[in-house]
Amino acid sequence: MSKRLHIPLFPLNTVLFPGGVLPLRVFEPRYMDMVSACMKQESGFGVCLILSGKEVGEAATTYDVGTYVRIIDWDQRDDGMLGIIAQGQQRFRILAARARPSQLLMADIELLDEPAPAPIPARFARAVPLLRDLLEHLGGLPAEQSTHYADAAWVSGRLAELLPIGLPQRQYLLQLDDPIERLERLCDMWDCMQGED
Repeated sequence: MSKRLHIPLFPLNTVLFPGGVLPLRVFEPRYMDMVSACMKQESGFGVCLILSGKEVGEAATTYDVGTYVRIIDWDQRDDGMLGIIAQGQQRFRILAARARPSQLLMADIELLDEPAPAPIPARFARAVPLLRDLLEHLGGLPAEQSTHYADAAWVSGRLAELLPIGLPQRQYLLQLDDPIERLERLCDMWDCMQGED
């Protein structure tokens, strides 16, 4: 049976996959309180792509599938903002959500089963050098994380985060349960970007 949790949500204009890292600057009181509570309770929160609304102000409407994250680092900035680094842990589906008076979204979620590590099929061999090149070119935080180039789920997740594709396409890829299927879709998209038939 899937595990269910009651968690706060952080609606964003981004899609994060399990294993990915996300630096965030937190300044709204609702999210400062959320981060403080998560650090005290050693718990996480959900990152979801915004379907309608904005990152600030009134609570946004989100897609139903997001990623449960944990805070792996933080620092208090001179400008009063809180800097945190969140790391994706596991995908989830929202069962119900409601906004508190502070406009912080709280949700009942069901964690989605993640596949066991799977090798990358030979037909997707070009995915690994492509990802290595992207990480090397981008540098910074993504390049500093531990790598799992032999795992199809990790490789497909990083490619989905880093390739220049639209947010709806990223969300579609997040919702796929099979990392091999995700690699297949990514390679199709990459071929289109390269002008291949």
